[in-house]
Order: sequence, then structure tokens, then C-alpha cells
Amino acid sequence: MARVGGWRWVWGVIVFCGMTTTASLAQTNLTTIVSFNQTNGASPSMVLTQGADGNFYGTTTEGGVAFSGTFFKMSPTGMLTSLYSFCNPDCRGGGLPVGSLLQTPSGNFYGATAAGGTNGPFHNCCGTVFKVTASGTLTTLYSFCALANCADGDEPSGGLVQARNGNFYGATTSGGICENCTIGGTLFEITPTGKMTAFHGFDGTDGSYPLGGLIQGSNGSLYGETDGGETPSGTLFEITLGGKLNSYIFNYQNGIGYHPVGGLIQATDGDFYGVTEFGGSNYGCNAEGCGTVFKITPGGKLTTLYNFCGLPNCADGAFPNGPLVQATDGNFYGTTSGEAGDLVASAGTVFQITPEGRFTTLYTFCALANCADGEFPTAGLLQATNGTFYGTTSQGGAYYGSIFSLSVGLGPFVSFMRNSAKVGQQFGILGYGLTGTSSVSLNGISTDFTIVSNTFITTTVPAGATTGYVTVTTPSGTLTSNVPFHVLP
Repeated sequence: MARVGGWRWVWGVIVFCGMTTTASLAQTNLTTIVSFNQTNGASPSMVLTQGADGNFYGTTTEGGVAFSGTFFKMSPTGMLTSLYSFCNPDCRGGGLPVGSLLQTPSGNFYGATAAGGTNGPFHNCCGTVFKVTASGTLTTLYSFCALANCADGDEPSGGLVQARNGNFYGATTSGGICENCTIGGTLFEITPTGKMTAFHGFDGTDGSYPLGGLIQGSNGSLYGETDGGETPSGTLFEITLGGKLNSYIFNYQNGIGYHPVGGLIQATDGDFYGVTEFGGSNYGCNAEGCGTVFKITPGGKLTTLYNFCGLPNCADGAFPNGPLVQATDGNFYGTTSGEAGDLVASAGTVFQITPEGRFTTLYTFCALANCADGEFPTAGLLQATNGTFYGTTSQGGAYYGSIFSLSVGLGPFVSFMRNSAKVGQQFGILGYGLTGTSSVSLNGISTDFTIVSNTFITTTVPAGATTGYVTVTTPSGTLTSNVPFHVLP
């Protein structure tokens, strides 16, 4: 019997917004910055991370010395440096990195691989959690399938999130602490020193194959998605750090989309937003539907904001499978992968959608000869603190994928490595042009700060501060954070 309920889900309430599509904007605002050449990596499929040094960091799932992926940095001017090749000289340190990287105030990055490690035959199983310095020195924190029957999980499916308690959380697509673990997957906690705990095993009744990583909501719970289960359309779930799970099951036959992918985001309005790769009310791409954008309230009211392939030849895109990002203008931005469907083939798009569901295609890939601008953007976008969007394509460019930038005229801002702390605790602020900063305040309360570099400031939560936006006064003007900073009790 399914263990579904809780999270105060409003069952059967499915609201379809008025879906308005506008024509594509001019194709001149996207710039291909890097083309991967296999040696420096291939097939990037993660959202880039802006580092404290102002460079961008990421991984490729293929390419490198051993064709098992790379860890790289890219300067703001587009100079790419391959810092580490996975599975070189062997795969004990992991192979095939998945998900985005997470940088902590220590300067180190944390991530996961879907293969490699010290367990399994020939070290080609079962994935790892790793720490890597900004210069490329990698340390394996944990190798999965260390326990009998892979009770600790097998094959991580996304990046990590660092919760307010300082520990990291993630998911594996298989293995787990359940009776039928071969179809399950796990949710795990790992400390910065590598102590691993699998605290939930999916058994099919509550979903299976968690994808896209986790986020921590404003209430402290973790939120994520699964690809299947006894109802194969997938689930959205909430789970407390204590392990209490509540789920919402997608129902493909209701026309609301299925196969939620890419992960959820919690917007400034408190609701959660995401995409489904298939389903919806349009079938111009294949017989299973072309995907949707949805939102769901903390109380469980689901709203389909947009059904893809609403224009002839799917000019608005199809098959989204990367996370959305809420930009500083309050709108959401994302990509469609554009993989060939039964009835139409597309190279992918970049789109904008308002919280009310007004949709605009910003760019359609393969606009240049031989897809020199890239094709198949299978990951979402990063809005860097200069206001510009950055993303990747898994193919195109020089055949092995690309990194691109896209500007829609949004201005600079500041962001955080972590967006929560207690009074007296230190946190970091990311931005550009921070040298010469004269003041920093949190929700109107001034605080002491240290300018580490032109792109990074450290500060502490001041006494009397409450949750709100951070403002930084620089020689060129006042910058405001893109999201509120949460002051913890």
C-alpha cells in the first residue's frame, strides 16, 4: 500500500494557467564561449557554478584523459582550463561526474560521480562523493556500495546540497535500505569529513529512482523528485532531516506531465517550480506529450504553467530536463533539450516564463552552420552576478558540446555560497567589482565585512538582523542580493 500523503497535498486540484506564447527574440544575444574538444572534456550536462574567485567551474560527463569526465574552470573572458580528469590513472576516485558542483566558504568544491570508487569489480561501480580544490586536487570522501546489497546506495543521480546543519545531502538512483532495493534508490547524508548515513530507501510505493538532486526549503525540509515507482509517472517529495517522507504522485493520464526531472527550486513567493520531460496536453513531438512547466504550493496545489510544443513544429521547444532558475527580474529561465521525438526533431531552446505562465522562446540552437552554437542543452542556466546567463550544450560547438552566455539586459547583483546562518556566524558574498566596498547590510542592519578579493566578501550575521536581502555599496553603485538571506534562530 502506498505511503503517500502528508505535505497537506490538495489531491486532484490541477489548475491550468492561460498559456500565452510569444515569438522568439532575435538570435543575436547568445554567444558561444567555449567548444569542448574531447581532450578538455565532452558532453557537459550540469549547471555551472560561480566560484569565489570569479571564475566558473563545472564538470563534463565524458572526455578527458580517460574519457570519463573532467573538472574544469572557465575565466569570465572564456579561457578554459581542465583541472582534473576522472578515472586517471584508474577509477578509484570516481568517474562520470553528475550534477552541479557546490563550493563552500573553505574554497573547496563538493560533488558526486555516477561510477567508479573503491567498491565493485574493476572499480567501475558504484559512484562516489568527492571534494576537489579550486586547483584540481581531488579527495574521495565516500565510495558507494560499501555495505552489503548496496544498502548505502548505488549511482548518485545529482549534485549535493549543504543543509543548515552543515552536512551534505544527495540521492542515488538505486540500492538502498529497503526490501526491494533493486528498484529503489536512497537519500543520504554525508558530513564534510565523509561520514555517510543513508536515511531513506525508496521501495516503489513512495517513488523510485530519485533524480535531479535535492534542495532545502525555507521550512528546513528537503525536497526532490523521483522518476518512477508503482505509479510510473514520478513523484515530488518532501522529507524532513529526521526522515519523515511525504509525496505527491504525478498522474500522466490527468495530462499534467510526467517524469519530473532537473530538480525543484523554491521561488521568492514560497512556491516550488520545476519541469516534466514528458506529458502535458500537446503531442506534436510524440505520443507521450512534450513536457510541462509546473508550480506546486507547500500545501500541494499543482498548477501547470505551460505545455511545450504549443507552436507548429515545436518552435517553443520540447523535452525540458534541466532545472529552472528565477532571475533578478522575477521571471524563470530554462532550457529544452530538444532531443528528437517521434514526430519532430529540435536542437533545443532557451526560454523565459513568467510566474503567471507567459512564455517566450529566447533562442533556438543550431542557428549557425554545423550547429557551431551548440545543440541539446540538457542542463539549466546559471545567472551570474554580472546579470548574464551561462549554460552548456551536450553536443554541437566543436561536436563535443559548448558553454554559452546569453544576456537579456539584467543588471549586476550579489549572491551567497549559503543563504542561511545564525547571528554571529560568518557567510560569504559573491559578486563582481567588490573592491572598494564601503558598506554591507542585512535587511537594513549594517555589519562588519572583509574584502577578500574583487569577487568575494566575508561578513557575519549582525545582532538584531532578521531574514531579508543583503545590500553591498560599491564604488559603482549599490548591489542587492537576488534572494533573501535566512537568519536562523
